[in-house]
Amino acid sequence: MSEEWRENETRGARRAAGFASGFAKSRRYRERADWCRRDVVWPVRFSISPMPPSSFQPPLRGIIPPLVTPLAGRDTLDAGALERLIDHVLGGGVHALFLLGSTGEGPSLSYRLRRELVDRACRHVNRRVPVLVGISDTAFEESAALARHAADCGADAVVSTTPYYFSPEQADLVTYFADLSAVLPLPLFLYNMPGLTGTVIDPATVRRLMEEPGIAGIKDSSGDLDYFGRLLSLAAERDGWSVFMGREELGVAAVRAGAHGVVPGGANLVPRLHADAFAAVTGGDLGRVDALTARIQQVADAVFTLG
Repeated sequence: MSEEWRENETRGARRAAGFASGFAKSRRYRERADWCRRDVVWPVRFSISPMPPSSFQPPLRGIIPPLVTPLAGRDTLDAGALERLIDHVLGGGVHALFLLGSTGEGPSLSYRLRRELVDRACRHVNRRVPVLVGISDTAFEESAALARHAADCGADAVVSTTPYYFSPEQADLVTYFADLSAVLPLPLFLYNMPGLTGTVIDPATVRRLMEEPGIAGIKDSSGDLDYFGRLLSLAAERDGWSVFMGREELGVAAVRAGAHGVVPGGANLVPRLHADAFAAVTGGDLGRVDALTARIQQVADAVFTLG
């Protein structure tokens, strides 16, 4: 064996040993970081109190306001305002709450703030109504992690749009949502929001995903009534499957057509108006429906044309 060969072998062994040592150190670092986040940081920041058991049973129905997220600063939750908002909408007779949706600006908030919001909201609601949490993200693992946190806090279900930035094909969506629902501790609602994500969840894709037991329904904010009608037709194929309208000006018409409920941003302001409209439609009080529908349209025109 030549001296040159022996020297090269020695250098290679040293590099391999250094790599192995660095990998071990990085692995130990990750393990310590995970332990710190799991057992030190989150419990200190967000203490999770015991709660009564969930009464959530599919299919979910009714008015579900997508809560705005009250902020005291760029990354500071206004906890007092959040509690007042929750009490306001619950006092208006709504049937559930949706955190971290588009109205709540979920994708724009830091992961720390999202977790704080979920914890504080769930503790304040205290099972009075079901709580749904938006977990939309570009990263699969971040969506799954937030869902686990939501479950620990006492949420009842989670909601996800399609991944954004990179535009997935329909086959990719089937794989993505099937894999996601398989690892989630809570029921998943699909969220069709092509105006912001750039991707439509095709009805054929919805039909395939209805075979996944962990997926409980879909919210559609496309405003396409033909598409929505196809979702309603599909809903008849599975017990416990919910279809929600995300465009509040179309809410009354959607419920009349068979939708299970509406997710109206205006219910942050006038929850009783939306709850009354839902009760009027489902109760057959058609004499009140037209007047309530006109009022909902007035509020929507005022709120969504500002700025």
